[in-house]
Amino acid sequence: MSTVPPRFAAIDVGTNTVLLLVAERQGDALVPLLERSEITRLGRGVDRTGLLDPGAVGDTVAVLSLYTRLARELGAAAIACVATSAARDARNGAEFFAAARERAGLTPEVISGEEEARLVYLAAFKDFGSGGLAVLDVGGGSTEFIVGEGPVLRARLSLQVGAVRLTERHVRGDPIPAEELAALREAARGALEPLTAIEPAPGARLVGVAGTVTTLCAVVRGLPRHEPQRVHGASLSLGEIERTIESLARLTVRERAQVPGMEPKRADVIVGGAVVVAEAMRRTRLDRLTVSDRGVRWGLLYDRFKS
Repeated sequence: MSTVPPRFAAIDVGTNTVLLLVAERQGDALVPLLERSEITRLGRGVDRTGLLDPGAVGDTVAVLSLYTRLARELGAAAIACVATSAARDARNGAEFFAAARERAGLTPEVISGEEEARLVYLAAFKDFGSGGLAVLDVGGGSTEFIVGEGPVLRARLSLQVGAVRLTERHVRGDPIPAEELAALREAARGALEPLTAIEPAPGARLVGVAGTVTTLCAVVRGLPRHEPQRVHGASLSLGEIERTIESLARLTVRERAQVPGMEPKRADVIVGGAVVVAEAMRRTRLDRLTVSDRGVRWGLLYDRFKS
């Protein structure tokens, strides 16, 4: 009599995006069955008001309800769900958690920036972990930077700068005027200054994680749509990122949304996110990164459901 291998789900509720991963244990491996990504921008306005927007809460809870249903339909024995920057920062986070519990049947666990960094490093190590490793995770509200040697995490840092937060603070024009692009760069350099205190190992590989990096990769390569298998493991140079920043900043949001490889809902914040990536690479003196399509959700899956 055949038995179905155990299945598990991990959900990452970020400032900008909600991500789902359902995987099946096959021997020592966790093999993905379903991955979904929806931009709900839970963190819109949080930097200015300190509060989660009711519309963003409603959109995010609706996606959580859908994800929970999909995971259960696929036979997930357990669902791990974490929330990051926006939920950490907002004064009315309890309202979001109550709505998620009522409508989706689960309560996201708020994790610290340091725990977020640990999970991201775990995911990167599984795919790219030989030798020295530096991991850059640029989210909507925060940026994590982690260095290690193989499986040993040596240092980690969580900074309050991200694609949504930086854009909301400094961008008003459409297209982005030169003075606003300069303000983005200056603000990113200041927020990322603490990175100079963390020294990656000589010859360390820099891995870039999350939607800003994967979208930049898709745009640089002119992919007609997001294709994880063509993005994961690809390489981006600082020069390619800088040229993309300059070209995207000259476009309106509507025009950016039409660029091959662009996620339309990310078009308004992609320049801010790309600036964070570029300035982080300068701060760490690493001018090339390997793109990872696997972030917190993968680290969470490995951490909670390893055999």
